[in-house]
Amino acid sequence: MTEIIFIVEESLEGGYEAKALGHSIFTEGDTISKLKENIKEAIQCHFETDAPKMVRLHYVIYNIQIQEYSS
Repeated sequence: MTEIIFIVEESLEGGYEAKALGHSIFTEGDTISKLKENIKEAIQCHFETDAPKMVRLHYVIYNIQIQEYSS
């Protein structure tokens, strides 16, 4: 595997949460630097071999809800 992508959002309880796309990896941290540390640890635990070479963090600043309209 060459790359893994995490979605990063602010937690309602404070700090940050990260979820990997396509993998069951979830972690959190009080600061961005602690979150990055925890992401590295979570990746090492999840992948015993063939760990991704690149980690991308996608920060979600706003969530927009789109309402479906029925005709």
